Amino acid sequence: MIWCGCPHQLKNMSIRGLKKKQPKTFKVRIITVDAEMEFSCEMKWKGKDLFDLVCRALGLRETWFFGLQYTIKGMCTWLKMDKKVLDQEIPKEDPISFHFLAKFYPEKVEEELLQEITQHLFFLQVKKQILDEEIYCSPEATVLLASYAVQAKYGDYDPNFHEPGFLAHDELLPKRVLRQYQLTAEMWEEKITAWYAEHRGIARDEAEMNYLKIAQDLEMYGVNYFPIAQNKNHTDLLLGVDAKGIHIYSINNRFSPNKSFEWSSIRNISCSEKELTIKPLDKKAEVFKFFSSQLKVNKLIFQLCIGNHDLFMRRRKVDSIEIQQMKAQAREEKARKKMENQRLAREKQLREEAERAKEELERRLFQLEDEARQANEALLRSQEAAELLAEKAQIAEEEAKLLAQNAAEAEQERQRLEITALKSKEEKRLMEQKMREAELIAVKLVKESDRRAKEAEHLKQDLHEAREAERKAKQKLLDITRLNYPHMAKYPQYSPGDSRDANFDKGSIKLDLKDIDLKRLSFEIERERLDYLENSRKFEDRLKELKSEIHALKLEEKQAGLYSHWNEVLGSLDRSLGSAPSWMKTFETGDAVDVNLQRPFPAYLLNTASSWPCTNKIQHMVPVEKSSSQANSLAANSVGTGTRKQIIKVISSTTQM
Repeated sequence: MIWCGCPHQLKNMSIRGLKKKQPKTFKVRIITVDAEMEFSCEMKWKGKDLFDLVCRALGLRETWFFGLQYTIKGMCTWLKMDKKVLDQEIPKEDPISFHFLAKFYPEKVEEELLQEITQHLFFLQVKKQILDEEIYCSPEATVLLASYAVQAKYGDYDPNFHEPGFLAHDELLPKRVLRQYQLTAEMWEEKITAWYAEHRGIARDEAEMNYLKIAQDLEMYGVNYFPIAQNKNHTDLLLGVDAKGIHIYSINNRFSPNKSFEWSSIRNISCSEKELTIKPLDKKAEVFKFFSSQLKVNKLIFQLCIGNHDLFMRRRKVDSIEIQQMKAQAREEKARKKMENQRLAREKQLREEAERAKEELERRLFQLEDEARQANEALLRSQEAAELLAEKAQIAEEEAKLLAQNAAEAEQERQRLEITALKSKEEKRLMEQKMREAELIAVKLVKESDRRAKEAEHLKQDLHEAREAERKAKQKLLDITRLNYPHMAKYPQYSPGDSRDANFDKGSIKLDLKDIDLKRLSFEIERERLDYLENSRKFEDRLKELKSEIHALKLEEKQAGLYSHWNEVLGSLDRSLGSAPSWMKTFETGDAVDVNLQRPFPAYLLNTASSWPCTNKIQHMVPVEKSSSQANSLAANSVGTGTRKQIIKVISSTTQM
């Protein structure tokens, strides 16, 4: 029979056939303690089918401890194995999320947990419960458990690799413990590291098993708590289900139960709606009844009781062939791992010894290289030192020659200085003698100047008395003239010269005598002035000679340290001279003194040769008197002033040098 048909129809039929054959699926996300997985499940799969798929993916054979948990309406529920997944009350989401967790806990972890994956999953779950404070643990125990967790994660402690701060990003302690003690993160890390360093040589699976051994002794380990009540009105108790039995706790105490029912002492557990009944094996014992808040909670408690009781009875029976095989494989695996660990430890020890030997050889090589380098450097330094010593020897010879030459020159210089010192001592003695003579001369000049000053004062006083007598005589002459010649005011052209000569013969004689006294006085003053100028000139010449001699001695004896001595001598000379006497202060310029003293006193207009009386001449009498008095006063006050000032200037310039 040959089928004849359209190719398009054949294609549509094949596509419809494939669609009918392919089952419908839904996506599921499985969240383990340390990973996430996604699977495609068939619509008809039951809970056991999904659970077996997850166990195969994980390589887990001890499946009776675990289950798939999900959360619905704020309540955690376990997926039923004998019902379809979609027929159960699961979250309506895509993909559907389930948590793969341990549902039942072993009594003794070391004997019951055979596979490494089982140990690892239990370790991660218990660690999370301790950190989330679902299981209470003392601070000391948490530090020890944290050290085993660090050993399982990082291996053996190496101070060169595990530097401070390497645990900063790891959560190892509950927040309750961190709040309880006022310690910094560095302090906690130091405490954990102190325990961690002691776990050297422990493998990862051993560290996790040690962690679980410590954790299984905690009061809240493996206990599922549910609020219950002994009546329907309110909740006042907690019911805990674990691997050993059922425990009744007060609402505020989860550590020590008020009452416990071990699985070996329970005959029957029944559940009806919200009521649960525990019948002890002893028929005489009281039956315990309690109520839960919801029917789902009652069913969950009932399922946990059945599962834990089954595991309790299984542990006390002969192991099945599968369990025996698993235990044999576990023992072989442990033996193999032990041998492997021993081999690794031995290899590690040999490697460490080889590394230490290598480091020792490298250190020795480096030491030898360092010694060779130091020897080469010492050789180079010795060669350089030899060259430097040769140069220094040559330089020392040259310096010795120079020193010998300098010594000879120094000896000559010493002899010259001795001769110079002898000469300087003699010259110093002569100079001191000359200075003493100069001081004596200066003292004499000072005394002479004081004496001259006193004489000038007396002469000034006599001159003042003479002028006063002259003024009175002139006044008397004027009075007599007015009384005897009253007509002179009316006839000014008349000048009776003969009458005046005849009548005033006595007054003229007196005036001529007065003029003769003044001239004599001026001559005496002029003679004294000339004598004083002569003495001053001689003293100035003597001072110039002393100045030149002192200057020559200072230039010769400046190196011998006599400079300060001559300054002291000149200073003492200046102090011996002292300040100028009072008679020297009245005249400052020597030129004016010479002019006024060399010029004779002017003759008075009132003499025998002049025509008298005359009005015009009378008008000129006052200026003549004023000019004569000024000249006489200036001559009296200025005797020897310029010469004294020149002496002081010479002595001052000598002292400054």
